Parts: sequence; C-alpha cells; structure tokens
Amino acid sequence: AEHYGIALSETLAIGDSPNDLDMLKAAGLGVAMGNAAAEVKALAGAIVSTNEEDGVAEALDRYILRK
Repeated sequence: AEHYGIALSETLAIGDSPNDLDMLKAAGLGVAMGNAAAEVKALAGAIVSTNEEDGVAEALDRYILRK
C-alpha cells in the first residue's frame, strides 16, 4: 500500500488462518473466509463464503466492485 500511496485504512485483506491475523488487523477491512479459524472470524469485520464457494470473489464484488 505504501508503495502505491494508499493508506492502510483504504485496504482490504482476506484471510482464513491464524497467520493472517496481523494482515487482517492492519487492513481497513479484514474479511474472513467462511471456513476460517474461529479466531480469524472473531477479528474480521466481515465474513464471506468459504474458499470452495467463491468467497474471495464474493468479497471483491461486495466490498471493491460495488463501492
């Protein structure tokens, strides 16, 4: 984000595992996959479908393309 001059508050991060927690905390909106670990879901600002149900596409459509 810094390289492109984008504030972290204007970013979206998508994760499903505990190793994604720092990334989700740093992003303006942290999105958890539907099959994410419980601690990831608890931290996330939004939860979308699982990775097998096109959750990433759902997040991009909902929070980026329709913005």
